[in-house]
Amino acid sequence: MSDFEIYTPTPEEVHSGELGRRMRQFNYRFVGEYGQVQPVWVSAKDEGAGLVGGLRGFVFLSWLNVELLFVDESARHQGVGRRLLEAAEQKARDLGARNATLNTFEWQARDFYIRQGYEEFGRIDDYISGFYSAYMKKALAP
Repeated sequence: MSDFEIYTPTPEEVHSGELGRRMRQFNYRFVGEYGQVQPVWVSAKDEGAGLVGGLRGFVFLSWLNVELLFVDESARHQGVGRRLLEAAEQKARDLGARNATLNTFEWQARDFYIRQGYEEFGRIDDYISGFYSAYMKKALAP
């Protein structure tokens, strides 16, 4: 194929899932068939039922991918973040995850994750306005 056009796909093309199907079929030749992405969502609320924090992530290919962990400033340093992370890791284990990964900006929670057993395995310096982004991982014990 020497003659092709680069273009912006239509919403229908994107939502059809054809591109993802093609990628999965290619991958299956190397690692066999694998399951779908499984969401991992946990939240915390205070005594008045107000949201004070939460974690959003997913399990894919035996890895928990933490996309977001947030705790309101009023609820920090009370174990909420640790308990959210522990609950998410347990849900991930139940879904077959053996490891976890996440990234965090320098001003966010790198030290918190280290205390929870995560290790930094990569960093992008000056990711934004002079701050780095740390990439972290953890083996999830059975």
